[in-house]
Amino acid sequence: TEQIKGLIDGGVDMLVIETVFDTLNAKAAIYSCLDYFEEIGQDYPLMICGTIVDASGRTLSGQTIGGFYTSVRHANAFAYGINCGLGAAQMRPFLKQLATLGEGYISCYPNAGLPNAMGEYDEGPEEMAEALRDFMERGLVNLIGGCC
Repeated sequence: TEQIKGLIDGGVDMLVIETVFDTLNAKAAIYSCLDYFEEIGQDYPLMICGTIVDASGRTLSGQTIGGFYTSVRHANAFAYGINCGLGAAQMRPFLKQLATLGEGYISCYPNAGLPNAMGEYDEGPEEMAEALRDFMERGLVNLIGGCC
């Protein structure tokens, strides 16, 4: 709650709960946000983004994207999405699934591909832009950005 208060006192317009590997942590953050909103008598938009860790389509704690969404949808966030963990091309099937489940906007901010053996990212801006453009044109996402 201290972090939420500090962000709101600092003038934020929205709060993002992101890089969610474990929905129990996300639920704690959601609870704190909603409790603080009630305390101050004002709501702020929430965006909640999970992280799929590999081609299995699961979070680190083992949830599918559908399980993740079901676990956090009670927050009535204005946007749900996927960030980090994968490059844009690898996120596509999971975004497609989330787009059919989501009530609200769908966000996506992928890594620049997957890290190579040196821990660097080989995907350039052109490749990421091409994948994100495809997501937008197909109506899979409403909000886009970049992570690692």
